[in-house]
Formats: sequence, structure tokens, C-alpha cells
Amino acid sequence: MPITDKDGRALNTTEIIEKIIGRCKAIHLELITGLLWWLVGYVPSHNFRKLCYRLAGMKIGRHSTIHMGARIYYPQGIEIGEGTLIGEKSTLDGRKQLKNSRGGLKIGNHVDIASDVMIWTSQHDIHSENMATIEEKVEIADYVFIGPRSIIMPGVKIGQGAIVAGGAVVTKDVEAMKIVAGMPAKEIGERKGKNLNYKLGRPRLFQ
Repeated sequence: MPITDKDGRALNTTEIIEKIIGRCKAIHLELITGLLWWLVGYVPSHNFRKLCYRLAGMKIGRHSTIHMGARIYYPQGIEIGEGTLIGEKSTLDGRKQLKNSRGGLKIGNHVDIASDVMIWTSQHDIHSENMATIEEKVEIADYVFIGPRSIIMPGVKIGQGAIVAGGAVVTKDVEAMKIVAGMPAKEIGERKGKNLNYKLGRPRLFQ
């Protein structure tokens, strides 16, 4: 009896092996995501969480903090600069597992990401016949502020000093110093201070 895929198509030996490897990778990712979310993400210690995230492969610069309840996908693909604050229950997606993947997440220095922000690097190609997965890198430059419950979609680049208003859905690149808002996000203004050199305040203890 032939082995078939989810669409009922018979698989050859090479395809079967690829499916098994892919399933093992998926299970491993789900396990790491669950452990970092439930067993690490809710421990009320910034230093402990950062240690675990780094051990899992995430690059985190000095004085940067991820508050409690963050959901981390593929930590090896995430790079965070210095002095950056990431709010509680945020989603950080660093996936870059596909062949020829352009995925991954890079966050700069002194970036302020509020609570419940979702940053995605992986999505489905709605125009493909089998809803194929696409991974595209998200890059967030220095001194960016992203308001609560905003969503950053795959492939987006946010320039230095840009502001993303709360609840915005960012589907396109945001130029440096611009202020965007809405669904989808559109430019509504520009930041006045041009010489940005501030440092963010200390993270909230026990969060």
C-alpha cells in the first residue's frame, strides 16, 4: 500500500524521507516554542529568561529585555541589539527553516516594542496551489517604537526612529522617522527629533 501525502498523492522513497525529516523538525520547533513559552517565559526573572533564550540560540545584546509571556518561534533566527525593551506577551518569529529561506528577525538598538506586539516572518502563499509557506526577514532599525497590539508582517523593514502606532498592521516598509498607523498601516506624520541618542528606562521588575 503506497504512502501518500495529505492530498492523497503517492510519495516516492526520497519524498518519504524528506517528509519524515520535516515532521521531526516541526515537532522540535513546537517543543522548543512550548518550553520557552510556558517554562521560561513566565519565570519572573529577566536574567534567567535571557540566559535560556541565549542557550536556545537567540542573540541578545547588553541591557536588552524581553518581558514575560513572550512567544518565541525559532530563536536561532532572532537577533536583538543593545538596550532594547520588548513588552509582555509579544510574539517574535525568527523562522528561517525552508530551503533558500530569506527569513529571520533582526531588531536594532534601543528599540521599544510594547505589549502584545506580533512580528511574523513566516506566512502562506495564498496564490500557490498548495498554500506553500514563505519565509521573509523582518528588520527593525535602531530607536524604533512599536505600539501595543501592532502586527508586523513578513518581509517588512522599519527604518531608524520610525513610529508604529498601537494596533497598526504593517504590510510594507516604513521609512526612517516616519509615523504610521491603521490597517493596513499608512504614513500619518514624521518624527520631529532627528538626532536620536536616548536610552530607554529600566525594565519592569518581576515582569
